[in-house]
Amino acid sequence: MTRTLTLLAAALGFSLTAQAHFVWLEQPAGSATAVLRFGEFAHNLREASPGLLDRFGKPSATHLSAQGEKAVDASKTAGGFALPFGAGQGEAIVAEDASFPLRRAKQGDQEVTSWFRPAARLITGFAAQPPKLALDLVPTGKAGEFKLYFKGQPLPKTKVEWLTQSGWALTGYTDEHGGVAFDMPWQGQYVAEVRHTDPTPGTRGSEKYDSVSYVTSLTFVQPSGLAPLPAAPLRTPSAK
Repeated sequence: MTRTLTLLAAALGFSLTAQAHFVWLEQPAGSATAVLRFGEFAHNLREASPGLLDRFGKPSATHLSAQGEKAVDASKTAGGFALPFGAGQGEAIVAEDASFPLRRAKQGDQEVTSWFRPAARLITGFAAQPPKLALDLVPTGKAGEFKLYFKGQPLPKTKVEWLTQSGWALTGYTDEHGGVAFDMPWQGQYVAEVRHTDPTPGTRGSEKYDSVSYVTSLTFVQPSGLAPLPAAPLRTPSAK
């Protein structure tokens, strides 16, 4: 059996992965602009407003190209956060919400405060890129190969999920240098998702927190390969 057919057989046996919410960037085919989504990509769930999108603080995005960088605030719509630009060939976009409301919860007899830091990157090719986000997965120069950074330093031994909208998924772990690689058998959109918790307490303005939960993603649209598997059934956004 060929390697491609082996991947196909394995993919058809995969079940949907249990995913928690995160943000990702997508740019519809033929569109000159991108949008930041929130939900569960592999489960075809995109949250809306009114709803969970209203919990966000102030997402921002930066367009990265050979001509320089352009930063803007994203505009909330009914289905995501719209950007006034897209990524052309050889360009990229990064986005994040550094002002997501802090969350307070009980742990035993103590109340702890956590900071959720969602971020995303969209790439149009695999030319090597430097990190821009606190937790950032970037291409290294070879198709399907990435390097994970945390605050500018390679982050080893960290789980990375490689997802399609059909629910097909691969799980990888970064090596001692932060590197990880994935196959891309299907045409269409892939999203990588990675999480890292920093238990170091700190302050954000006048607010104190006990830990930071970083969640970042990377989007790439593969133009060639096997015809994509059907998307998972569209799920209804949460009411609140």
